[in-house]
Amino acid sequence: MNRTLILLLALAPAGAAHAEDIVLTPIGEARLRYELVDQDGLSANADALTLRLRAGVEAKAGGWSALVESQGNLAIVDHYFDGLDGAATRPLVADPQNIALARAQIRYSQPAFAITAGRQRLGFDDERFVGGVGFRQNGQSFDAVRAEITPAKGVKADLAYVWSVRTIWGIDGGGARQQAVSGDNVFGNLSIETPVGKLATFAYLVDQDEAAVQAFRLSSQSYGVRLQGSPSLGTAKLAYQLSYARQSDWHRNPNDYSADYYLADVAADFGGPRLGVGYEVLGASDGTALTSFQTPLATGFKFQGWADKFLVTPPDGVRDLYASAGWGWKAVGPLKALTLQAIYHDFRSDRASRSYGDEIDLLASAKLGQVAASARYAHYRAKGFATNTDKLWLQLDWTL
Repeated sequence: MNRTLILLLALAPAGAAHAEDIVLTPIGEARLRYELVDQDGLSANADALTLRLRAGVEAKAGGWSALVESQGNLAIVDHYFDGLDGAATRPLVADPQNIALARAQIRYSQPAFAITAGRQRLGFDDERFVGGVGFRQNGQSFDAVRAEITPAKGVKADLAYVWSVRTIWGIDGGGARQQAVSGDNVFGNLSIETPVGKLATFAYLVDQDEAAVQAFRLSSQSYGVRLQGSPSLGTAKLAYQLSYARQSDWHRNPNDYSADYYLADVAADFGGPRLGVGYEVLGASDGTALTSFQTPLATGFKFQGWADKFLVTPPDGVRDLYASAGWGWKAVGPLKALTLQAIYHDFRSDRASRSYGDEIDLLASAKLGQVAASARYAHYRAKGFATNTDKLWLQLDWTL
């Protein structure tokens, strides 16, 4: 945090020069969530009712802005293992009680250039490699400097140096689940708009420089390419993603490995009905633990099922073949953005050719004024990996 404060103080005088033009915008969010987990092999279910509150303010003056946001998470019903306290006789719900400074940043922005310094949220592309872990109550933020450069229309360079990752485990984090993980992380993404979509090359150098966190074995360097587009086909709207990356050990990682990543995903929206299919591979090396393709800074909940069985990639890697179907309505009476969705996943290993199991995920969501409501359900059926698990979420979100 010391480096964050130095950067904020260094930039503050320039912002103060425009004090007469300062515009203040309050920040306020609340999320109430009930989560129930039934997992084979544990003597009791997890029963969690948590309330997250965020509050802050953003000040803008010309091209300058400063933002401060605090965050707290309260366990109203705490019959669950939060990853830090209590015996793990109940399933993990990774939402420990917490109070923290979530963001404290200064930003300077012009049409062709922007730089943000301080504690901030980062998200690159689809957050498969770096993200804010927005689904968890505490989220993930970064002590970082980020530069976004647009030298020409349709061309963008997005660069970040991160010296501390503020994890979802909060102020009581310790051991393998640290409050913060230091290291010299470097993220880079260069994209260009083409007639077939946005083409990007990327480099994500992850430095988990804490011996307690897997003895440095999550430090890696990943280089890849990604193409995404959203063409129209008659009345239907299509969206596709294609991505490839290669990862190897980096910095103090004692393992010597390399592994590949593949993604092919296509979805179609027919103005109501929605269909999608995809195939994602996090490859394996030699079958040794943590030599498969790892993404420790990703927003993992978005990928490979909501039951969270593959947040750490198994030694033999994972192949996820999935399909989705749903329906969306812009408005139904007072409800807006009403959505129903079902997703099926078939999980297999990348090496050794075996089945891990399958999963069904269900979602219903809608908005009413400033409140968004959702209900989710995940059913993971194990076949030689992990254990049968059912999860249910009921959630209300309010934003100022």
